[in-house]
Amino acid sequence: MAVEYKEKLTIGGKNILFYRDRKPTDNLRVEGEEENLQLFTLDITDPNLVPSNFDKPEGTPLPLIKWENTRVDLSKRTVEEMSFWHRSADFDELIICFQGSIRWETDLGEVELQPGQMLLIPRGIAHRSMPGKSGETNIVVELKVWSRLEKTIQLEKEIK
Repeated sequence: MAVEYKEKLTIGGKNILFYRDRKPTDNLRVEGEEENLQLFTLDITDPNLVPSNFDKPEGTPLPLIKWENTRVDLSKRTVEEMSFWHRSADFDELIICFQGSIRWETDLGEVELQPGQMLLIPRGIAHRSMPGKSGETNIVVELKVWSRLEKTIQLEKEIK
């Protein structure tokens, strides 16, 4: 019995299915017009990745990756809360808690994120972060998105 492999190609929100007799990744090589066509991995727990907000209330996250409409930042805040409020008119912020816990005060309410939870802060909303109750260093990945974000599922908990 022959093994069948399915590949899904998404273009403009629509899917095209390819059924193959070999894996789509069984290639002699991959070439393209991109200069650096390769996978990229990064250990965000690496102690050498130290944003200026690690031990300074006035510090900022460390930019990791940037492309046309999005930037990915790394935040590692210890015991110091932000000493200022931030409000961006340019981008929405998607905050993903990876380690520890972190509290957010916003114009729309307060929330404490645990590992695996995320928070969407719409552009124009004032916010600041503070260490959570876990007491350990928190590691947070922040996505700054310049194009409009759209929720595709009902959020677990709406902040009111």
